[in-house]
Amino acid sequence: MLTFSSRLGIPDPHEVFVQDEDSGTDVGEGTDDWAQSKATIRPPDQLDLTDAELKEEITRILTANNPHAPQNIVRYSFKEGTYKLIGFVNQLAVHYSHVGNLIPKDSDEGRRQHYQDELVTGWCFQTQKILKKKKRPRKEKLKLGASEKVIEEELMTPKQPKESKLTNQFNFSERASQTFNNPLRDRECQMEPPPRTNFSATANQWEIYDAYIDELEKQEKTKEKEKTKTPVAKKMGTMAMRKMTSMESQSDDITKVMQAAKIVERMVNQNTYDDVAQDFKYYEDAADEYRDQEGTLLPLWKFQTDKAKRLAVTALCWNPKYKDLFAVGHGSYDFMKQSRGMLLLYSMKNPSFPEYTFSSESGIMCLDMHMDHPYLVVVGHYDGNVAIYNLKKPHSQPIFRSSAKSGKHTDPVWQVKWQKDDMDNNLNFFSVSSDGRIVSWTLVKSELVHTDVIKLKVEGSTLEGPEGLQLYTVGCGTAFDFHREIDYMFLVGTEEGKIYKCSKSYSSQFLDTYDAHNMAVDAVSWNPYHSKVFISCSSDWTVKIWDHTVKTPMFIYDLNSAVGDVAWAPYSSTVFAAVSTNGKTHVFDLSINKYEAICNQPVVAKKKNKITHVRFNPVHPIIIVGDDRGHVTCLKLSPNLRKMPKEKKGQEVQKGPAVEIAKLDKLLNLVREVKPKT
Repeated sequence: MLTFSSRLGIPDPHEVFVQDEDSGTDVGEGTDDWAQSKATIRPPDQLDLTDAELKEEITRILTANNPHAPQNIVRYSFKEGTYKLIGFVNQLAVHYSHVGNLIPKDSDEGRRQHYQDELVTGWCFQTQKILKKKKRPRKEKLKLGASEKVIEEELMTPKQPKESKLTNQFNFSERASQTFNNPLRDRECQMEPPPRTNFSATANQWEIYDAYIDELEKQEKTKEKEKTKTPVAKKMGTMAMRKMTSMESQSDDITKVMQAAKIVERMVNQNTYDDVAQDFKYYEDAADEYRDQEGTLLPLWKFQTDKAKRLAVTALCWNPKYKDLFAVGHGSYDFMKQSRGMLLLYSMKNPSFPEYTFSSESGIMCLDMHMDHPYLVVVGHYDGNVAIYNLKKPHSQPIFRSSAKSGKHTDPVWQVKWQKDDMDNNLNFFSVSSDGRIVSWTLVKSELVHTDVIKLKVEGSTLEGPEGLQLYTVGCGTAFDFHREIDYMFLVGTEEGKIYKCSKSYSSQFLDTYDAHNMAVDAVSWNPYHSKVFISCSSDWTVKIWDHTVKTPMFIYDLNSAVGDVAWAPYSSTVFAAVSTNGKTHVFDLSINKYEAICNQPVVAKKKNKITHVRFNPVHPIIIVGDDRGHVTCLKLSPNLRKMPKEKKGQEVQKGPAVEIAKLDKLLNLVREVKPKT
């Protein structure tokens, strides 16, 4: 007899094979031969376990907990104002589910069906009793008089009505699904419709009838008006209708081929300006090797359109997503020559015509494109309004626009800047104007909500008026810029030549004041790498570089003409460009020459043209400059104007923000050592 271990099911080698008594052989006879022929075969990978290990009980506990259920779920407790850990986690894991036709008895549907069954069975039982009663003889009827009364009372008691029969949705011959022609209603006496079961259908028919009658009355009125018109008015009306229909048909035809026409137009322009495109991509000025650390600007494309003729370029901005697309704002800086404004968007792939065109009644003085939503463009107008255009909806009207009721500025808006979304994820931007207000605008649903952040005041101009009133001179803001790292800090330049360091948290006090320039500050900008350095330019012919912890400028450059704009290069902390009203563009690199520009080049054809703005492309080695004639010129920087750190033998070239910060820090430390201590 072969036995197995009660725990692991392994044959026990110590058991003796014993034959039953019924068999003919004696116990123990022939066991060796039989054991050899019936020897246990073990697999080669079976473990050799001792007796103690074989007898060891291995316990496995099965629980109903789901091993994949999360253990760190938290929910916000409004009572305590904090997030609390949830102790109970649902451990149920459904492996299979099937929709059946069984209904629980305790459910509403189960009770309803049970009640219906009871009603049917009770009614059948009562009818059987009545039939038996009719068949019984007269004597039995007399004996069962009392029972008859009981049955009559049960029959007389009102029964609950049966549920209405569900109509067959596929049987279209039912009466309820057939139409009914209602008689005409007298509109003067307002007859009620005849009573029917399907009253909603009748009411709808009367509504349709009323709509037809109203339309007929409108047509009769228009016919009467046409009879009273003169022949000239009729002719003008027909001409206008024809023009509208022709315009609609033309627009429908154009939309069908617009995408294909745009691609063909770009192909034609690429063939036309093939030499310019080749220079943009591949040309490098070989003469820079023989110049003494000086560079040049290579003119590429010139963007202009007849629609913006005689309008100055008042703003430039590159699109943050599409690096070949930039926006141009057109207006006028002349107070006596204010007219219309235009917002144009050009692409370097099509320099002959703008991609988007928007017109406005007032001149556009500034603009900015959103970083996360590059199709949103905010503009500031000369009349004090701000507006937002959506490039996805290419119609002439802005999607948001301020008004006198919504807190518009009373003077021209000189600069606008998108900011991070507020706590409710609403888009917002800031604006600065000559009225001394710095306003935060928030896009809430379908309107602009404004909040005055700070009101500029000229320091030392506060006077006491009658009855203790304090009078002060309003500071006229002209430019501002927000810090890259410290969200609440920003700089504001004014027409008085001062620069104020402000905070969004303080509306009545400045963090610091810099006596920057003798005339209006035209632009102010933080360095994209160094958190302490900013640059400013003014109509007093100077460009100044500042450390915001020091009240005196670190570098001062005189350009012999009013400076309209200044911009830092995105690839270096020491390179910047400035444009002046004498038609020249100046490029500086502080790491090469701390005293003068390494490029002074006129970029406009006539001396009367004044350059107003300049912007670096964030990716390509090009800049765009705009003048007061509405022209935008694209220029390529030569290799000397965009020098990178040289490779040293056995060392890798170090790049990145840390290197740029260290490079500018080194220059600032040299300046601090030379300057006398104040």
